[in-house]
Amino acid sequence: MTQGAGQGPVRTETLRDFRVPPYAQQTPVPPPEEPLASPEPEAHVFRQEPPAGHPEAPAPFASAPEPGETTYSDDEPPEGYTPTARDLPVIRRGDTVKLPTVEAVAPETSEGPGPLYVVGDVHGYLDELLAALRAQGLIDESGNWAAGTARLWFLGDFTDRGPDGIGVIDLVMRLSAEAAAAGGYCKALMGNHELLLIGAKRFSDTPVNSGAGTATFQAAWLLNGGQKADMDRLQDVHLQWMSRLDAIEQEDDHLLMHSDTTAYLDYGDSIEAVNDTVHAILNRNDADECWDLFRKFTKRFAFRDESGPQAARELLSAYGGQRVVHGHSPIPYLLGEVGTEDGEEDSRPVVEGPHVYADGLAIAMDGGVTMAGKLLVQQLPLHD
Repeated sequence: MTQGAGQGPVRTETLRDFRVPPYAQQTPVPPPEEPLASPEPEAHVFRQEPPAGHPEAPAPFASAPEPGETTYSDDEPPEGYTPTARDLPVIRRGDTVKLPTVEAVAPETSEGPGPLYVVGDVHGYLDELLAALRAQGLIDESGNWAAGTARLWFLGDFTDRGPDGIGVIDLVMRLSAEAAAAGGYCKALMGNHELLLIGAKRFSDTPVNSGAGTATFQAAWLLNGGQKADMDRLQDVHLQWMSRLDAIEQEDDHLLMHSDTTAYLDYGDSIEAVNDTVHAILNRNDADECWDLFRKFTKRFAFRDESGPQAARELLSAYGGQRVVHGHSPIPYLLGEVGTEDGEEDSRPVVEGPHVYADGLAIAMDGGVTMAGKLLVQQLPLHD
């Protein structure tokens, strides 16, 4: 059952189990259990307008074609299409692990670049993001940049599942301007949910060549936690900002990306080539091509099993760096730990911080905020 249509911001009803696609399946997956009922959301009051002086943007995207016939169903997802589809249990707001709010203190800086921080998947949890940024001294109590020349990277997936994805994007856009004015920076990478939201807005119910039956971006967006409130508030400036995000970057010997997959290698043999290819695909505005990009960015678990270290080395050899840093796959799933539906305290996923694995070559940053884990903000390098 899809959620998020025809109502205010809600948490998407999902299943406890994690459906692993054929190309990522390594170990048996338990059968799905009864889904959670979606509770009524709480009101969200934090809103920010896009920063003044935003770069000149290309012409607005073409309007979506008339809806076409769709035969895509929950029981028979397109070949190679993964999800995220109904993979992550979504929690009640009262169950969320709250990070402490502390007095913001700007990190000490010296000549040269400031300290480096990375942020895992946010998925619309704006309050949790604000608390985590304050806890690291990156913003003040009013939500303004307080970190001087610090460098902050978001690893993607700003929207879907949580209550205020557009609020999260507005915050990141504003912090980018404020950090630049202070001599630091706040930047973001492209996640699969950015591709999904762009596709749902641009192509709506236009059928795409999924390889198995008929799929549409609109159906996939709803299935993956799309929130009507986000779509209603989505503006051209948000779409233009998302479409310009890079897919992969290197900072201080850390190879930063959203998805724990080697599919990036399909798009170029250098960081510049990958980013140029992804931008070109989005600019061509071809539904099938965008769907294939989204499908590949949903792949996961490349570094989890015995072949994981070699997969990490393959990426590091191609693009540089000493460690891969990614989001996308929640740490509780990488560790084989999940919470229960009743949200009892002793059964919740225990996420204390980033997960270092694959012989120390990979760092996972998705703390599982959508399943009562933590929204992680971490300074690098990470000493384990």
